[in-house]
Amino acid sequence: MTELKNAKLNDEELDQVVGGSCYDLAEDSRFLNSLNGSTDRYGAWKIHNSKDRLLIIENAWAKLGIGIICPDDPTDYDTKIQYVLIDGGKITPITQEQARQHAMDVTGHHMTYNEWHG
Repeated sequence: MTELKNAKLNDEELDQVVGGSCYDLAEDSRFLNSLNGSTDRYGAWKIHNSKDRLLIIENAWAKLGIGIICPDDPTDYDTKIQYVLIDGGKITPITQEQARQHAMDVTGHHMTYNEWHG
């Protein structure tokens, strides 16, 4: 994960960041919990108040080949989050929805929004 820690986004790439805030990370925890049980279901408040929960979500995504880049404090309610696909030495920015689709493809467990969000 060294290459991800050293990854930097330029201003143009930051403008394209699709994620956004601990609310999205709360959604990630719901998705990952339903997908493979790799996280608990955290609300935005629990993520806002604990970087440990963020680390759990980051690790769960990493096991699926997805990285998260947070240029600001990831526990802030309004921070921007960039999801990236990690393929060998190549890091490609993707949307949160593309990250979910990739995770479902990797695990073979495909779910609709209502199935994981409910």
